[in-house]
Amino acid sequence: MTSKHRLARFFNLSALAVAAFTGVLMISTPKDAIAAGSTTSGVRNVVLVHGAWADGSSWAKVIPLLEASGLHVVAVQNPLTSFADDTAATKRAIALQDGPVILVGHSYGGAVITEAGVDPKVAGLVYVAAFGPDAGEEVAELGKSAPVPPGLAELRPDAGGFFLLTSKGMLEDFAQDLPLAERKLMFATQGPTNGAALGGKVSVPAWKTKPSWYVVASNDRMIQPDTERQFAKRMNARTITLASSHVPMLSHPAEVAKLIVEAAQTAGAK
Repeated sequence: MTSKHRLARFFNLSALAVAAFTGVLMISTPKDAIAAGSTTSGVRNVVLVHGAWADGSSWAKVIPLLEASGLHVVAVQNPLTSFADDTAATKRAIALQDGPVILVGHSYGGAVITEAGVDPKVAGLVYVAAFGPDAGEEVAELGKSAPVPPGLAELRPDAGGFFLLTSKGMLEDFAQDLPLAERKLMFATQGPTNGAALGGKVSVPAWKTKPSWYVVASNDRMIQPDTERQFAKRMNARTITLASSHVPMLSHPAEVAKLIVEAAQTAGAK
């Protein structure tokens, strides 16, 4: 499929919430952040998987909170060149951990953890405003029954089939609840994402056999919140809802970190 055809296809689909953003270098720890505590009875390793147009620093506000809770945290650097490449990068990160892992994915990263999460080391999955495909499903086809999210109209392709968000899309639709300086930084540092990555199909969905947790972003303008709720319900996930844009790990880092800690403690107790 050509880049032109992919672009037309994307604009006609309602849940192409190609996600994530880019690294925000300003790390602020909320006053009500998770207190440093013991997680000795649970899973100790957390692998964080970013979405499209982002890198591992998209978890910059969550990582210090998880580490303060005694967890060992690694953020994957997905190449965003294909679904297979991104899944392989995540699998390499899992392989380097010294024990069970909680695998966390944001947006498109949810599809990646759904595929990579079948690894025996993975004890649980946490989805943050993320896609949760079933077998044979691809991100570009999910949520077609829902209204088209506003942010999708702000995708722009280049000649090589890579997509970027416009400034309007980033500031008004992707991360509208963050300070302006952070939104501008996210726009300036976003990385191109190959449209082919969004066409990768999941083979065996990990959420069918692994316990799952889900963060619904009720003000999401990239994935319809109702679509997120459908993913969470289908995987029987322990679910919380935050009044957040598409990037709750930046606008509500304490709440997101708390759910990840809960997943680590709960999965480790089983």
